[in-house]
Amino acid sequence: MSETAVRSSITFRLDQEEITVQGISPTTTVLNFLRDHLGRKGSKEGCAEGDCGACTVVIADLHRGQLRYRPVNACIQFLPLLDGKQLYTVESLRPAPGELHPVQQALVDCHASQCGFCTPGFVMSLFAFYKNHASASREQLTTALSGNLCRCTGYRPIIEAGLVMYDYAQAVPSPEISALTAPAGNPVGQDVLIQQLQALAADPRSVALAHGQQRFFAPKTLVELAGYLAAYPDAVLLAGGTDVGLWVSKQHRDIATLVYLGNIAELTTLTEQDGWLDIGAAVLLEDAYTRLVQHYPVLQDLHSRFASLPIRSAGTLVGNVANGSPIGDSMPLLLALDAHVVLRKGDETRELALEAFYLGYQQTALQAGEFVQAVRVPLPSAGRALRSYKISKRFGQDISAVCGAFCVALENGRVSQIRMAFGGMAAIPARAYHTEDVLRNQPWDNASVEQAMQALASDFSPLSDLRASAHYRMQVARNLLLKFYLQTAEPAVQTGVTRREVCV
Repeated sequence: MSETAVRSSITFRLDQEEITVQGISPTTTVLNFLRDHLGRKGSKEGCAEGDCGACTVVIADLHRGQLRYRPVNACIQFLPLLDGKQLYTVESLRPAPGELHPVQQALVDCHASQCGFCTPGFVMSLFAFYKNHASASREQLTTALSGNLCRCTGYRPIIEAGLVMYDYAQAVPSPEISALTAPAGNPVGQDVLIQQLQALAADPRSVALAHGQQRFFAPKTLVELAGYLAAYPDAVLLAGGTDVGLWVSKQHRDIATLVYLGNIAELTTLTEQDGWLDIGAAVLLEDAYTRLVQHYPVLQDLHSRFASLPIRSAGTLVGNVANGSPIGDSMPLLLALDAHVVLRKGDETRELALEAFYLGYQQTALQAGEFVQAVRVPLPSAGRALRSYKISKRFGQDISAVCGAFCVALENGRVSQIRMAFGGMAAIPARAYHTEDVLRNQPWDNASVEQAMQALASDFSPLSDLRASAHYRMQVARNLLLKFYLQTAEPAVQTGVTRREVCV
């Protein structure tokens, strides 16, 4: 690669200023840069793992030509990922000296801050919602604030503030409305920000940073990516950083080489063709699950419980698949649907059924220099019933003890096709092949399902750990199969106290 093809710095916008950074470790988090280098102490560190939300900031970027605002956890977001974007912190929301943003004023008037430590994060999550939505419901705000914890139990007035914050926007005199104070639907200042971000994106050079023994590359093409992976076959691929970020913030690991995927246009696309939905390696979890729910509405609860909105606004579905975790919530669903992965090395690609991708605990079929380019998900077909269930100690913001997914097709009341898969039951996400065989070609009735429930012991020997005992996991897996049967039997049986079809 020629010297003129890369640049050794990153540039992003902070408020009305362009910030150029070089000569700093590429694994510096946005939070540490704000606090240690810029003196912006409003963003707090609570958990350093993307759970509490005290560090929440908002990133504005261009997505398919449209401006979007994403709340993200600054404690696990690496600084180079800000390149070409606009960053907002809680200090950014001051329209003028001595004034408050409509979101902040609503929080003050609703008495929505107690100890105050978590408040900056709540402000920023509400600000992102304010810029993305022209109105708010209580349910929408609950989702928007899913990544923010208040240990003073002050949620009621915080939600009330979110419901009335638009009233404060309407009270701003027209001449004083700015790109900062204008809510979604008001175009004031939007064109200017779009032009500024387009100007940053117009730089044709990719990013190549070096700091001591560390390297960071952000290629713009698949050809560049292939070159970096050939030169550095042990490089860590970085998409959203919601997993890799914890290697630094919690494990204090030194990462020698990082290669970022988010600037490659081909990896940011969602395409539908020939009965498949192809999800690129850099497609955000939120975008991927939103599209999946459009095709499979029964996945709505899995979508909302997968993680908080800030995590889904940074992480990627392919990253969740590629890291090989035995408890990733996406994999049982994808295995039940018979999803495939597209693997790429240089100019060569190969397609592999997802069930053949996992070889052992955090071991995959990836070869040196190869990466997951996309996940391919079959689109719905007539006659199939699908469900996915997550069982965890907390309803939201928690790791699964067991996650199960089931897909069945019936003919004349008998099982013609059946696929079921579990996370948390083995060293890898895995199908229950023996149990499927017990059910295949049998009547879809209570007797067959009872027999299949016992057959699960032939497929899995779960472990006991802090999340659940082996006995509990096996009992839960059996009960989820029973629940799936009850929900898809004729007539269906109500299995929960709400109207939700999954994860009730």
